[in-house]
Amino acid sequence: MTRQVIAALDASWESELVAAVEGTAGYTVARRCADLADLLAAAAAGHGEIALVSADLRALDRPALHELASHGVEAAGVVGPGDEPGELRLRQLGLQVVLRADLASHEIDDALDSLEAVHGGPPPTGPDGLAGGHLDDGAAPPTPATVIAVWGPTGAPGRTTVAVNLAAELALREPTLLVDLDTYGSSIAQVLGLLDEAPGVAAATRAADQGGLDLAGLARVAPEVSPGLRVLTGIPRAGRWTELRAPSVAHVLATARGLVSFVVVDCGFAIEDDEELSYDTLAPRRNAATLTALEEADELVVVGTADPIGLQRLVRAVQDLASVPSPRARVVVNRVRPTSVGPRPERRIAEALGRFAGMDDLTFLPLDQPTLDSAVFAGTTLAESAPQSALRRALATLADGYAAPFPERRRRRR
Repeated sequence: MTRQVIAALDASWESELVAAVEGTAGYTVARRCADLADLLAAAAAGHGEIALVSADLRALDRPALHELASHGVEAAGVVGPGDEPGELRLRQLGLQVVLRADLASHEIDDALDSLEAVHGGPPPTGPDGLAGGHLDDGAAPPTPATVIAVWGPTGAPGRTTVAVNLAAELALREPTLLVDLDTYGSSIAQVLGLLDEAPGVAAATRAADQGGLDLAGLARVAPEVSPGLRVLTGIPRAGRWTELRAPSVAHVLATARGLVSFVVVDCGFAIEDDEELSYDTLAPRRNAATLTALEEADELVVVGTADPIGLQRLVRAVQDLASVPSPRARVVVNRVRPTSVGPRPERRIAEALGRFAGMDDLTFLPLDQPTLDSAVFAGTTLAESAPQSALRRALATLADGYAAPFPERRRRRR
């Protein structure tokens, strides 16, 4: 059965390549597209099963390739003879089949036949050969980094506080990267006293868009703020949320797995699939960063507050997670104090959540606002500013639960 090919080849050898494809046994060119927009329109209209794109095709990026895939179109790259930079760019965008424009028809046939076999395989290494290894020594880790998403319902339950200090505790044990993916109110830079105009996650996703993100590039935009702890700051203004597209966020997290041992992600609160709210389902989605982080994570920490309203939101939030691809949740009850739920608050909360929501394996963090205020004022973590505080000890215990089985870590799924 002949498969339909659509092509967007912005190069002088376009006609020769099309003729060679027409000469294959199993493929025919259904449409020659003038630019990327024309190619995406052809894919959306169902005109092809395979797309051929050239390295110099204007505006070609990772989200565009993701859009092709969403229409069921597999993409292969084409470069001119000897165009090694072009081939490198296409492979960094995730294309695993790249053809030379001077291939004979039977060679193109074989190459396109292999496209389905390699589709969905692991990403190639970067040009520096660092993919899959730590930046400092170049040695391959026993396992890829564990990605821990920190999430919680609306109402500021303390997601950032937990994410920052959990990452700081893990960094005392193994190299750790803290990532701010909150598209509504990123604040890790402010909590740690960093410049909120630093390139951070926006620069990382932009490089991922263009196929230029490797371990060295990620390390440059995620500097060490203390020994073992790197930070990828969030978008400085909430209006820039459109820069954090799902395919690029996923690539940033995948690259980060080769840079450190733990990746802690501070997520936004909203998990509605906002495609349902848009007439254009391929438009940028504000909640895509959080949904992608939850799907890519190996572990999930859900944070709620220890008061009647916060606990009700926590229960509903955990129920909502059932409809979202995510790991099994470890519930952290934050700001525990007797004044909100009565004497012996941990016991009361555990009984209520166990009876009405079936939650167990709870972690309790005591309310200690003066200590937190002092840490934020100084731009430090609790491990630095209040190492003997009860709150810091509770967070260290939480970190121990993830670091103890290192490196034999396993994905905790429902």
